[in-house]
Formats: sequence, structure tokens, C-alpha cells
Amino acid sequence: MQRRTFLAGALGLGAFASLTACGLTGGASTAATGNNKTIKLIVTESAPTQEPTKIAQKILESQGWKVEAKYVTDIVQPNFAVANGEFDANYFQHAAYLEQFTTDKNLELETAFYMYGSPAGVYSAKHKKIGDLPEGAKIAIPVDPSNNGRALALLQTAGLLKLTEGKNLIHLSQADILENPRKFNFVEVDQQSLSKTLPDVDAGFLFVRLGAEIGLNPEDALLFEKEEDALPFINLVAAKPGFSATEKGKALEAAYHSDEVREWFEGYLNGALPTPWDRDPAADLKAWNV
Repeated sequence: MQRRTFLAGALGLGAFASLTACGLTGGASTAATGNNKTIKLIVTESAPTQEPTKIAQKILESQGWKVEAKYVTDIVQPNFAVANGEFDANYFQHAAYLEQFTTDKNLELETAFYMYGSPAGVYSAKHKKIGDLPEGAKIAIPVDPSNNGRALALLQTAGLLKLTEGKNLIHLSQADILENPRKFNFVEVDQQSLSKTLPDVDAGFLFVRLGAEIGLNPEDALLFEKEEDALPFINLVAAKPGFSATEKGKALEAAYHSDEVREWFEGYLNGALPTPWDRDPAADLKAWNV
């Protein structure tokens, strides 16, 4: 399979703030193994990751666990930090990013369990239906490769583009456009700026969270992903292979998948982020990673 690295902006978390000063990636430690009652987590500073972690931490500490959570903005070092044993698990990335990163960097990490889905769609502030898009319409799409092809695939589903056949969704880009009969003009934008640019374009690709932040629901989208199309983009907790079967891993999953955390997601942005906790990440990986 052809691989493309998409570290820059893949999760829309901005610059890669180095964690060296925080003591990360300085060598293996005893954090991730053994029967000790300490769980060390590295998590991004964003509401859907940070707030559920705080809830899970309280639950675990009430059960006798000690939880150490470090909150960061870096989306590169957390995987190294777990792989070398400094932390037990991290919570910041979606499945496609984890698969690509571990392949590119030759790391042994896997999905311990899912946390929340991030489906997306094509929205417009100017047009009511996808068929109303004019010839030469400006369409904003994410600049990062892991999400770039999602918008193009939706437009192909609507019969508005023809793309390279048989190519994995996470590897599609504008280079794969074979036919563009309406001569759409694609404007690549940092994903966190997509909602801000929506008034300036004919249509734009938005993650459900970004849409909800400006008052848009999936029902408002001109096109919206089906659940199966969004499987590579389910956000997760990652750890070393086998971690999820340990006492520590089971306790962590139970806390993150608690009623309290589910209630938080239901109240966040009117429940815009689904919690597909009953899905099997390994089976899903086989389904989309072809």
C-alpha cells in the first residue's frame, strides 16, 4: 500500500510544541507495565479529550487508582511517549492517523478502545441543495491529506466528480480528480478555519463539531458522510499491544466508557459527537485499511 505521511495538521491541533522540555521521549520508564496502581495518560488540550479524561480520573481515583494526566498540544510526541513506556496510553488521535503514524515510524501501538466519532459533511451558507452549486463554485476542503479526500469522496458520491478508482479514502487528494465537469475550484484551508471561511465560499467541508459550533446540524448539510465512511476518523485511546487486556487497561476503558462520560458527550454541542463504544476497532481497521 502506498503510504503518505500526514502529520502536519492531521488533527487540527496546530503547531507541534516540543515536549522535550516536559521530560517526554527521554527514555523508557516503568509507567506502562506491571501491577502498579498508577495510570499515566497523555492527552490533548481540547474539550472532547480533556473533559472526559477528568471525569474518568475521578472515577478511577475513587477505585483506588492514581491517575497522572499530562495535557499537551503536540500531536507527534504522544505516540513516541507511549511506545517507549513513559505513559500507559494517549488520547488525541483518530484511527487513520494512528495507523499511518505507527507505519511511518515503525511503532508498536494499537487502538485500546474508541472514544468518539467525528463524521463530516459539505455545508453551504449560500445554497440549499448540492445541485445548486454553480459551475466554477469555490469549495473549501481541509488542507491536511488525511481529511482532504473525504470531501472529494462525498462529491463523487453525488455524481459531481470522478476520482481514481480503488484508492483508500485516506489517501485521496486533488491529484486523483479524473473528471470535474462543473470545474469546481477547491480551496485548501486549515481544518480549524473551515467554519470561518464558509461565508466566503460556495460550500465547505466541515466536521460535525465545527458545524455545531456555528449552529449547523448534520441535517443542514448538502452532503453528509455515512457511518461506514467515517470509520477511519473515530477518535481513540491508543496503547501498546495487549494493554487493553490488562487490569489497568480494563479499568481505564470502564472509566472512559462510564455513564458519566457518555452524559458529557450527550451534552456537548447537543450531542454532535457520537460514542461508538460497541464497535470493534480491529474489525473496523480490516474494513477500511485496504
